[in-house]
Amino acid sequence: MTSNNIIVLVAFAFYLALMILIGVFYSRSTKNNEDYFLGGRNLGGWTAALSAQASDMSGWLLMGLPGSIYLAGTGEVWIAIGLLIGTVLNWFIVASRLRKYTIVSGNALTIPTFFQNRYRDKMGVIKIVSAIIIAIFFAVYTASAFSSGAKLFATLFGSSKGGELDQTAYLIGLCIATVVILVYTFMGGFKAVCTTDFIQGMLMLVAIMAVPIIAYSMMSANGGFDTALAAHGVQNPSNFLSLTKNDDGSGLSIVSIISSLAWGLGYFGMPHIIIRFMAIKSEKEVKKSRVIAITWVVISLAASCFIGLIARGFLDPTLDSSSSETAFIKLIQQIFSGNGVLIFIGGIFLCGILAAIMSTADSQLLVTASAVSEDMYKGAINKKASEKNALWVGKIAVVVIAVIAFLIALDPKSSIMSLVSDAWAGFGAAFGPVVLLALFWKRSNLAGAISGMAVGALTVIVWDYIPMIANTDPSLFDGAKMINLGQSTGLYSLVPGFFLALIVNFVVSIITKAPSKEITDEFDSVKNYKDAVLDKKPQA
Repeated sequence: MTSNNIIVLVAFAFYLALMILIGVFYSRSTKNNEDYFLGGRNLGGWTAALSAQASDMSGWLLMGLPGSIYLAGTGEVWIAIGLLIGTVLNWFIVASRLRKYTIVSGNALTIPTFFQNRYRDKMGVIKIVSAIIIAIFFAVYTASAFSSGAKLFATLFGSSKGGELDQTAYLIGLCIATVVILVYTFMGGFKAVCTTDFIQGMLMLVAIMAVPIIAYSMMSANGGFDTALAAHGVQNPSNFLSLTKNDDGSGLSIVSIISSLAWGLGYFGMPHIIIRFMAIKSEKEVKKSRVIAITWVVISLAASCFIGLIARGFLDPTLDSSSSETAFIKLIQQIFSGNGVLIFIGGIFLCGILAAIMSTADSQLLVTASAVSEDMYKGAINKKASEKNALWVGKIAVVVIAVIAFLIALDPKSSIMSLVSDAWAGFGAAFGPVVLLALFWKRSNLAGAISGMAVGALTVIVWDYIPMIANTDPSLFDGAKMINLGQSTGLYSLVPGFFLALIVNFVVSIITKAPSKEITDEFDSVKNYKDAVLDKKPQA
């Protein structure tokens, strides 16, 4: 290992040790499930906002999105536009009412428990279905974070062979990322996760803003941006920088633009994001969090897109499709080189990537644990379980899901963007329509909610994973004889999944028995609830 690598490793070790110490600190104040899973509903505005958005963006923000833009150009920015719209709508439409409704409806600690309480599901069917969906898709989502950490480590400390990642370094990085995230999540629970997410959100913001600005300044001094793009294989810089054209000059299809914008629909169904709304301590803090979160997202998404464009004109040599997701890492390495001080500063910026990775994986593990502990174990297996036993079941679930995610992420060739895309579609289609109708449509009932949830999840699975159409072009999709609906149509699975689930939920609710007066009265009471009363309401 070179002296440069040792300096970067010191920066990493300091950062990782700090995260573990936070877990140790909060482990002393974690006494029950509400402390472990919701932090006692006592999050302040800054922590809630940065925790929600840091857990949202993950390594995808600093690796997946810049990598896509690096390869394909500004046309990939439509995804960021969709995510920005989704973030704004989520904070303005869902945040306040979900916080109030989960307190009024039996002080629910998890999204599945809220569904059960909202629809008075005495059998607990909707909790079990929800918990299963959470476990399946979060295993995939967490794998994307672990894979990001492994690629970061392999790029920094491994030996590159023909553009491919060093598999030994990838495996070591995967083990380190898994163990560190597991330790502080296992020990400290929700408060540890949110505190680390706050720190990580700030670090991500500094890294994502500073690095592209420095790189652009260096490029401008050497002939300008268009000249740099042309020097790195971009045939027509104006096409590369167009929102409506591909690099080769062909027009970006309407299906492609719709698919990219549709990422915004996923926000309504992301358990690790909307659970932050449930934990905010007051309506006043919700309003503060909204402004902070939206500002953070605007800056971070714009900077992420800028990174992909800048990296294309800055990096030498040019990266191929298999290594494009390491563009930000390579950018930092090339800028901060030369002496020990610069290398250490670069190491701190690289910790920003690590922060993005960890801030999502910890939240996903915690939500999965809450689903297993509260919704499956206490909800169906052992309804008389003590708080202590349920807490330990949740912690064991953290370990199990981490192991599954580790196994999924073992392949160094796995795409961060692809893994995130699959999980995002699954949650958005399964939970998004249910959350919206549960919060805002009085006539929504249990049968409709379960039907819509199942249809949304199954549509995504069928659309993305079941080959059912003959491949008419052997040069595409590695010559596969049969392809799935996503490959055939080019349409993101979240689009059909979300709208089919919404329609099914609506239709089934209309043709089946209307909700009881108790349910509709509670629905109305949420709208009329005074914040001063709500904030003083004793918790169950």
